[in-house]
Amino acid sequence: MVNKPIDRQQRLEKFVQAVETAQQLQDNILKYGLNAAYLYYEDVDGDWLAKWGDEDAPSELITSFLLSNDLIALNLREMLQDKSISEISNYLDNCMNISTEENRVFAIKDLLISSINDKNGIDLLNLAQQLVDKLEDIIDINAR
Repeated sequence: MVNKPIDRQQRLEKFVQAVETAQQLQDNILKYGLNAAYLYYEDVDGDWLAKWGDEDAPSELITSFLLSNDLIALNLREMLQDKSISEISNYLDNCMNISTEENRVFAIKDLLISSINDKNGIDLLNLAQQLVDKLEDIIDINAR
């Protein structure tokens, strides 16, 4: 029972902070007009709007990677030969939406474990970690 008042207090504090932030944004918009955007985004005048949507979707990037001759992609295709590229790509895209890298690795490891056989001498955790690292580079996970 002790945790409930603390949780309520923390939620209330977060709510108050969110309201204060929204009020500050509103004040800045009233004070600076459209120029308030410069306070919140550093590249307002850049060509970001012209490039909007030009980037490949993460699933397209993952599919391209899976079809490549990258050693990790080759190992993955060999391990998951019973699954289609689109199946693997969709699964990996979902894995890359998981918030922490550690959980991404274990989600991918689950995929690899599902296809394991006695001839496979590949360290699954190592391959899963390499795959997450590679996909983070390809997708630029920080942009999501």
